[in-house]
Amino acid sequence: MFGDEFLARQRLLVITPHADDETYGCAGSIARIKSLGGEVFVVLVSAGDLEHFGDDGQGHNRKLVSHSTRLNEFDSVMRRLKVDDWDVLFTDEQTHLALDTVPRKELVRLLESDGRLAIDQIRPTMMMIPAVSYNQDHEALYRACVTATRPGVPGQRHLVPFVLAYDNTSLFWSFGDDRFHPNWYIDISDFLATKIEAMRLHESQVRPPIYHGSPESLELATRVRGREVSVEAAEGFVVLRSLI
Repeated sequence: MFGDEFLARQRLLVITPHADDETYGCAGSIARIKSLGGEVFVVLVSAGDLEHFGDDGQGHNRKLVSHSTRLNEFDSVMRRLKVDDWDVLFTDEQTHLALDTVPRKELVRLLESDGRLAIDQIRPTMMMIPAVSYNQDHEALYRACVTATRPGVPGQRHLVPFVLAYDNTSLFWSFGDDRFHPNWYIDISDFLATKIEAMRLHESQVRPPIYHGSPESLELATRVRGREVSVEAAEGFVVLRSLI
């Protein structure tokens, strides 16, 4: 597991497909790094209007959540986590949940060089990216992130020393080798309350306690991950690059 001395030196760039994925995957790690004096920047890739399943308060099982609502919630989370800066790439409903239709070249360009918080601009020492899954946006973004962090000629492009894929307990099936198997952990025992509070700030996405999307379920999942490495609470990652 990463220790305080190491985390305090990090300039972290987090890439999140949607508003709330960063909270599921690494809000505790963000809070810990910031508490130690490190820097954190977050790129939200897609936040569009979306009609999805949920009680609309009028007896219907679908409700419209606007991109402005998601962005306001996201802004509250970023402020709570005290990140140094954040940016959003797409806010149109055609792209939201359809990142697999965006040419990978375009996604890589925005992540690597042309986005306001692109790798070339931030020059991070560590990146946290979404793990691959059956969610089309997560899969497309994972592959674009891997391409954007590929090795290059020293001095010609920035090489990110540590690239980690974070867990996400999203609603998708996963079987066998497709399941998330972390091989690196960050102890967030002292920041579990912050992570859960961040989840509650994504108010439009919160579900009843027993279901995915609830703060209660997220807390249980984080505590289970902690038990895997004998701490109170932890976030798990798959190491894609580690230049230790």
